[in-house]
Amino acid sequence: MDISVNNLSHAFQLAGSPSLVLKDLTCQFSATEVTAIVGASGSGKSTFLSMIGSLDRPTSGQIKYDGQDISRWKNRRLSAFRAQEIGFVFQQFHLLPALTVKENVLVPLLKQKTDFNKEERIAQILEKVGLLEKQHALPAQLSGGQQQRVAIARALISRPRWILADEPTGNLDSVTGETVFQLLLDLHREEQCGILFVTHDVALAERADRILFMQDGQIIEDRRKKTIQSG
Repeated sequence: MDISVNNLSHAFQLAGSPSLVLKDLTCQFSATEVTAIVGASGSGKSTFLSMIGSLDRPTSGQIKYDGQDISRWKNRRLSAFRAQEIGFVFQQFHLLPALTVKENVLVPLLKQKTDFNKEERIAQILEKVGLLEKQHALPAQLSGGQQQRVAIARALISRPRWILADEPTGNLDSVTGETVFQLLLDLHREEQCGILFVTHDVALAERADRILFMQDGQIIEDRRKKTIQSG
């Protein structure tokens, strides 16, 4: 499932006047790639990710998944689409403190009919992120890196085609952040899902297949690795 962004712009109301934060962006993303979005604070990278994930609507332009313009869909259809096709990972883990690891991971499936056994899937994904033995623990009993791994498991539980991650290592120390990022790369291959992530860490971005550099709401450079270009 490829993503196509066409002439995308978005404005916020600031002191009664529109402030343009995304300016006529056009690009495509392939689920076979891991893509990094890099830029300074205020460059528009997180807003761009939010638009792609349909968490917010653009002021103008289109966002298409496999040719379908989701920017025109109604809220109910968008919610169902997000639940089935997109997994979100944020800098803040957003785990429910009263729920166990297993229960937190199960949350996206509570109102979904699935074509797979939920118990088997939960065990499979918790084993992949190395937390099967922690399934009955509460978030407060986990380290920051473990909590982020729970968030990644939750994002992947419904077998989405895309993982959208906003500063997924931003709240972690460098060693733990490296472990979490490597986990995302491994899951990209194993789960065959596209990954689009926002980061300010250029070293992490350099490990992606493709890097988009943003400045003042615009893409100023689109860099792919030579292996991707020649393939």
